[in-house]
Amino acid sequence: MNKKILIVEDDQFLREFYQELLTAEGYFIDVAAEGETALQKMWGNEYDLILLDIMLPKKDGLEILNDLKTHPAKSLNVKIVVLTNLGQDSIIKRCFDLGAQGYLIKSALNPDQVLTEIKSYLQKTP
Repeated sequence: MNKKILIVEDDQFLREFYQELLTAEGYFIDVAAEGETALQKMWGNEYDLILLDIMLPKKDGLEILNDLKTHPAKSLNVKIVVLTNLGQDSIIKRCFDLGAQGYLIKSALNPDQVLTEIKSYLQKTP
């Protein structure tokens, strides 16, 4: 069965880039360009993995993680991996405290490394 991934990224170039990269690997991809749409999708659809940016319009990634604490995503075993350029320890710790399973810094990884990370998260059992 194809894994479903939600990409939450406001940068159109990056969003389309990751969408093409992951679609080519056989994943089913859904996208959201801002936080409120992302939350609606998380509550209404089943995903295996969510790639979540932090800097987003309307609702940022930390607010989304916080909202999921009180109103969980439809897929209870979904893995949330933060994909951002913010590398401050306090933000990384906050993401993990709020339930993120992974934290990737965009600028530190090339596309192959991002793909390898995504595959490893999808292979981990809950």
